[in-house]
Amino acid sequence: MSDETEGLGDELEGQEGTTKKRGKRAMIFIIVGVALLLLVGGGGAAYYFLFASEPEEAEVVPEAPKVTVFYDLPDILVNLNSSGRQASYLKLKVALEHNDPLATPKLNELLPRVIDNFQIYLRELRPDDLVGSAGLYRLKEELLIRVNQAVAPIKINDVLFKEMLIQ
Repeated sequence: MSDETEGLGDELEGQEGTTKKRGKRAMIFIIVGVALLLLVGGGGAAYYFLFASEPEEAEVVPEAPKVTVFYDLPDILVNLNSSGRQASYLKLKVALEHNDPLATPKLNELLPRVIDNFQIYLRELRPDDLVGSAGLYRLKEELLIRVNQAVAPIKINDVLFKEMLIQ
């Protein structure tokens, strides 16, 4: 029996040895896998934080300063729409603000159209329409819309009142 027990003991030792060897190999594979995962993840994180988060330095091109041009319209004198016997008049001096110095000759050509649009609108106003700052603001906005329609594709930025007299 001692021979048999020795044979069984050898077999058991052989099985235990292979199981131990397999366990060691599996443990090595797990350790190597975790180490690779840490290296790849750490490398990716390092790349992201070091290179991807820094904005690329773009070449800064200074913008050309905007040129503001004021174009003076001739004086406009219209009689307002009044319900009484007494006539009311509006005298208006206006300047147009735009950013294209080359547009001034084109504005000279389109001036009759601008004056006509202003005259038609202004003749329909009543003196009550021009009372207070709200009335002046509405007038300014309406004139801006009309002048931009008349001189398109030139863009007028603002209508500036130089003088306004209601009599």
